[in-house]
Amino acid sequence: MAHTPETRDKVRRLYVFDRISLEVAAMQCGVSMSTASRWKRESAEAGDDWDKVRAAALLAGDGIESIARAALVGFMTQYQATMDTLTVSDQIPAEKKVAMLASLADSFNKTVAASRKVLPETSQLATAMEVVQKLAGFIRERYPKHSQAFVEVLEPFGEELAKSYG
Repeated sequence: MAHTPETRDKVRRLYVFDRISLEVAAMQCGVSMSTASRWKRESAEAGDDWDKVRAAALLAGDGIESIARAALVGFMTQYQATMDTLTVSDQIPAEKKVAMLASLADSFNKTVAASRKVLPETSQLATAMEVVQKLAGFIRERYPKHSQAFVEVLEPFGEELAKSYG
């Protein structure tokens, strides 16, 4: 399936400037992970290294604490936007929603791990998100019929986590 240049640009923007994982950016834009990876690789070969631009955009801020907080805020914004999309969409199967949630949780854990030493207050939120990620995997593997209910409960619970730890 051919995708428009706008779709490719959106995947790049989400990955580079909104700092979400390539997998989630691809899902949000309706392209396969292999297509997004190919676009990223082809861009790098043409001199547009998405990872270098992403790092430069992150470092353009003022101070390491500010960068770490901006990364966490950016992720939480994207997390909420993705949760809103998952909640509204009836076209995404429950199993795929759970997989997307697990991917979000993985991205969050990586973001938090990178900032934990700079921002010790993120440790509690990291623990909470790790538990949610493990629960998502547990439900996906052992109780797939409950995936839809888990997705419905997770969005408001995520808001509670953000209030408590964010």
